[in-house]
Amino acid sequence: MVTKPAVVILDAIPSADQIRITPSLKSQKGSVWTKTASSFENWEVEVTFRVTGRGRIGADGLAIWYTAEQGLDGEVYGAANAWNGVGIFFDSFDNDGKKNNPVILVVGNNGKLLYDHQNDGASQALASCQRDFRNKPYPVRAKIIYYKKTLTVMINNGFTPDKDDYEFCAKVENMILPPQGFFGISAATGGLADDHDALSFLTFQLTEPSKDALMGISQRQKRTMDDIFESVNERELRQIFEGQNRIHLEIKQLNRQLDMILDEQRRYVNAVSETVTKTGGGNEAQQASQQELDILLNGQREVLKHVSDMRISVGETLKLVSGNQNLGAGGYETTQHFNDLKEHLHVVKRDIEHLVQKNLPHEKQKCPEIPVPSCLSTTHFFMFVAVQSVLLIGYFMYRNQQEAAAKKFF
Repeated sequence: MVTKPAVVILDAIPSADQIRITPSLKSQKGSVWTKTASSFENWEVEVTFRVTGRGRIGADGLAIWYTAEQGLDGEVYGAANAWNGVGIFFDSFDNDGKKNNPVILVVGNNGKLLYDHQNDGASQALASCQRDFRNKPYPVRAKIIYYKKTLTVMINNGFTPDKDDYEFCAKVENMILPPQGFFGISAATGGLADDHDALSFLTFQLTEPSKDALMGISQRQKRTMDDIFESVNERELRQIFEGQNRIHLEIKQLNRQLDMILDEQRRYVNAVSETVTKTGGGNEAQQASQQELDILLNGQREVLKHVSDMRISVGETLKLVSGNQNLGAGGYETTQHFNDLKEHLHVVKRDIEHLVQKNLPHEKQKCPEIPVPSCLSTTHFFMFVAVQSVLLIGYFMYRNQQEAAAKKFF
């Protein structure tokens, strides 16, 4: 159950969406408290806040309270110096010089102890964790749970917008708190200053689940367990379907290999036929090409015969698979049926692998080289050279005569 109690604001600046506990000015303090005491035996609070400042170091810090009385004024983060209850302190200034700040402290008090501010409460802290809560891109969230005398502090460090991204900070067991108390949040600044803004403060009452609720949870868990564990018949039926899927995958792979063999054979025969057609001259070349083509055709017939046998085997396998769909939980018969299928697929796969190795070698076969007859003899070559020489000599003589005739006019 969540409650939104009325609050008492002391030296803080409220607005529509937040309360500025202290502004970034020196020596400021402020606090906000619930007006009425809460009597929750077990409770949880979720606080959303921001601590922002311009400097690398801030001061002094912020505190979340559960105390028997409202600590409206004091020097401990803007609240009373002594309190009966617990305070969760977000200390941003290193008073003792040990370089262990910012730090989150859980400090309990029975109303008689004064807070050791100079030593950052190190001697009085029941638990602590080091977390940097200043100048984060998203608001920081603190979840404080008090359940069965155990206080747990969880922190969302403000690095992500996920509101449920909490991590463990501190835990105190066997902690006795007042049966009734006031919730509050306070802050203070010193020589250095930060803006301390409270965005939300939610309180929840925690109750133990009733017996009826526990019975309902037990029944849901039982139904879940029944859903997880399958019966013997369901398991055998699932195994049958899985076996059928594996068989179909094997058959698809066999069909792909058969198609690859046929395609390679067609390309090879077409290449040889084109070569013979383009080089039609020469009886010897035609005879050699015809012999090569006869060899290829014989190989092609053998391949087609093997492919036909393979397809018959695949068809028988498909019939076995189809007949297997009507099987239920057949026990020994089902097992024997699958063994027969496996053996049949093994034989088909072995034959196809042998066929692939035989017809698809790593090095592709080359088309037969057809001798091309020469069209230019030696006599023709020399005659061509002689004619070209006579033409060149005649051209040079004609050009010299033209140049001599042109010189007579000068």
